[in-house]
Amino acid sequence: MKLEIRHTTRYKYGSSVTDSVNEIRLTPRTDERQACYHHRLTIEPNVPLVSYEDFFGNRVHSFTANDPHKELVITSHSTVVTRDRDVTRAAEWGAEESWGRLRTPDFIDANAEYLLPTHYVTLQQKVKEYAAGIGGADEGVFGFIRHAAARVFGDFEYRPLSTGVHTTAEELVGIGSGVCQDFAHLLLAICRLRGVPARYVSGYHFVGDLQGRDADFEQASHAWVEAYVPGVGWQGIDPTNNNLIDWRYVKLGHGRDYMDIVPVKGIYRGTAEQKLHVTVDVQLAETG
Repeated sequence: MKLEIRHTTRYKYGSSVTDSVNEIRLTPRTDERQACYHHRLTIEPNVPLVSYEDFFGNRVHSFTANDPHKELVITSHSTVVTRDRDVTRAAEWGAEESWGRLRTPDFIDANAEYLLPTHYVTLQQKVKEYAAGIGGADEGVFGFIRHAAARVFGDFEYRPLSTGVHTTAEELVGIGSGVCQDFAHLLLAICRLRGVPARYVSGYHFVGDLQGRDADFEQASHAWVEAYVPGVGWQGIDPTNNNLIDWRYVKLGHGRDYMDIVPVKGIYRGTAEQKLHVTVDVQLAETG
């Protein structure tokens, strides 16, 4: 399916600021499941952009706005064609062989960055106790991650503002509710504790045509997880909705946790008084 995406980030400052240095990770990736046909960034005030790939292969744009300004607006326009990835359990290795592969030293070394704890993906006692109660390992790696995502989906309430941008997996277990970022970090922790390489994914989830949805509902960025399944490869799974990733999902990038793939981050010189407003619009592209 062809999707059109508009993502606008607007900062308003209490007084003029200068020397605003920023990194943007808002370019959809092209891979076996999706193709980015068009991407355009516009910045107000108008500034030159520098583009490069980071360690994880994500497209990054950076810029510096030196002149005084009271507002910074970053708008990303994208056209992406997505498809359902045909994932069959027949492609997965047997449970014993699959788990054995994950435990070999060469595999662990090659995927170390997706197996270690991070600031958000905490592997502390509460998380270990929660992860220990998740079954499905006898069904293989694929079965285990499906069980883990279903448990997170069933055990935690989706409640905006119940957590903050810096909430860790350990803190989520104590709070009992959160948002997609929190659920992704907890699923990452569960996978890594079992030796399954798992990475944080940022992007968008198209839900505009689902039955019962109000056309005016507020859209937002989304986060999910990709876990490595021997025989299948990196498999996307969304613990917020208990879904495997299909054509409704548009991937921007991946990393060890949220910190690696923040859509917009930067620093500036001036007042601490600022207001941030983000709008996201994901629509089916008109055809014909």
